[in-house]
Amino acid sequence: MLGQDTIAVESVTRQGNTLESDAVDRFPRVRIRHTVIKLNDDGSIRHLEMEIHTPSEPSSGRDRKVVADVTNNNVHLSKTDSTGTVNRDFPTGGSLVVAHVPQMYSLYELYFVVASKQWAASKLATDSAVQLRQFYIDREFDHFPLGHATVTSAGKGKLDIEHDWLAGTGEAVMDSSNAMLSYSGSRTTYKVEVKRLATVPDIKAIAARFEAKETATGGVRSLSVRDTVRAQIGNDTLTIDYSRPLMRGRTLLGEVIPYDRVWRTGANAATQFRTTTPIKLGGVLVPAGTYTLFTLPHKSGADIIVNKQSGQWGTEFNGILNLATIKMVSEVATTPVEEFTISVIPGDPRHGKLVLEWGSFRWTAPIEVQ
Repeated sequence: MLGQDTIAVESVTRQGNTLESDAVDRFPRVRIRHTVIKLNDDGSIRHLEMEIHTPSEPSSGRDRKVVADVTNNNVHLSKTDSTGTVNRDFPTGGSLVVAHVPQMYSLYELYFVVASKQWAASKLATDSAVQLRQFYIDREFDHFPLGHATVTSAGKGKLDIEHDWLAGTGEAVMDSSNAMLSYSGSRTTYKVEVKRLATVPDIKAIAARFEAKETATGGVRSLSVRDTVRAQIGNDTLTIDYSRPLMRGRTLLGEVIPYDRVWRTGANAATQFRTTTPIKLGGVLVPAGTYTLFTLPHKSGADIIVNKQSGQWGTEFNGILNLATIKMVSEVATTPVEEFTISVIPGDPRHGKLVLEWGSFRWTAPIEVQ
């Protein structure tokens, strides 16, 4: 779940060292998967075959098959679609290997199973970290080598994971038989909540609903749509490029947006801000140029940070490059705002206002053109 929205469902069976999965996810494009995995006794992957159907793709890439064979020192990956087959080999350095798909949590479960078996087999203390290597199925693996993952224990059946394709730390709750009961991304930038179901889901019916909705809404829609704001105040042109996450029934301040931690002011790539002439933002001089806007929420209000770096991903924050940290005016929105919105409201030829709204909060800062 992402807030109140279901974004992935999976049905998994396990017999001995063979795991079989039928799954559908929308990340944001709908993908329907059938996967068979042969596991080693330590829980790592020996052989994987995944058939992926993507209804919205052109016919050439609508159906593809990914096969992985893992030995002690190598992962051999092949991807086959109507255009042919691509093969790549990646060295493992003898590491334990797992697979990664962002919305396939049976694969996440394998991270934790492997770690638990390592602690048991080697009698390592459970506060020691288990290092894994991972291959990413959905990306063009001929451009991405194996990633790294680290699993640690948080005690009382809770295990933490950090890996190359996740900003932050995910947390799983396991039972005594190493089954993952739940997973939370609340400490990451991708705030999913995952739970194990009591009944087997009808993947085919759910996939049909997901596909019908994707078609009815005109195709693929990003989870956080990218948007651009342009405004003219006097002789100054202001441009803001940002992503617009949805509230989805979630509690924003203090949960989705933690207090006293730098927030990317949106989602995905960093929020870019450009002014063609010098301005004062909240009374602080900002020379003409391109910047990144971060925010720092507090229980008592919020600050906006103008940073001189630009063009980076939203989780990359270098405080040394801060131009200014400016206190914003905090208000309560009269009507909850579902989609995060940034706007520039001109007043007169020299004055205007920067406005950030989402859920119940409304943060503003005055703009004065110099």
